Amino acid sequence: MKVAVFDLGGTLMQYAGMPDSWVDFYDQGFEAIIQKFNCNISKETVEKSLQMLKDFNPRINYREIEYSAEFIFTKILEDWHIDIPIQSCIETFWGGLKLKAEIYPDTIDVLQKLKEKGYVIAAFTDLPNAMPDEIFRRDISELLGYFDYYVSSSVAGYRKPNSKGLQMISEKFATPITELVFVGDEEKDRKTAFNANCKFVRIQRADKSEGSISDLYELLTKLRINT
Repeated sequence: MKVAVFDLGGTLMQYAGMPDSWVDFYDQGFEAIIQKFNCNISKETVEKSLQMLKDFNPRINYREIEYSAEFIFTKILEDWHIDIPIQSCIETFWGGLKLKAEIYPDTIDVLQKLKEKGYVIAAFTDLPNAMPDEIFRRDISELLGYFDYYVSSSVAGYRKPNSKGLQMISEKFATPITELVFVGDEEKDRKTAFNANCKFVRIQRADKSEGSISDLYELLTKLRINT
């Protein structure tokens, strides 16, 4: 069985205009909660929550263990003392960031071609810090039908470069982990593949370096699939 595993952000899609680290946008999310629910929260309390959310960000403080959005928001909003369901706060926070998911132009065409050639396709992605899986899945709903198996850091319980997600995919399709092809855009993706001892293809859409690909059509060439 031929199994191709794809990272999502920076590989198959992007959030338009968003940098790798979203810490500068967190205040928009908190402001959305305050405005929607008319919260009387001091600036100091909001700043404390902001710092706590930054502390959870794995790009600032390295971690492989994944925490649920519910766990994180319960912690960071504890001092607000508000009688609002935590799920409502989470939805409002992420709505306040006004994220726009964009699927790269080559993504669906290449996924279709891989399917036609008999490939099993899996997704393996880290969720943005404190984003629930259901919100992310909603943003990538256009892609979900192409995946035979979807594994996020929430599903696996670990973030990359921990290779738990690749292990789950290997077991799901009864395929040796060493035979998986993992496609990703970041150094942590490469390290994940190294930890799993599987093949890695790095995609760098903006600044291609030696050995990487700049679009998914080059992946088809590497896999010797005629386009």
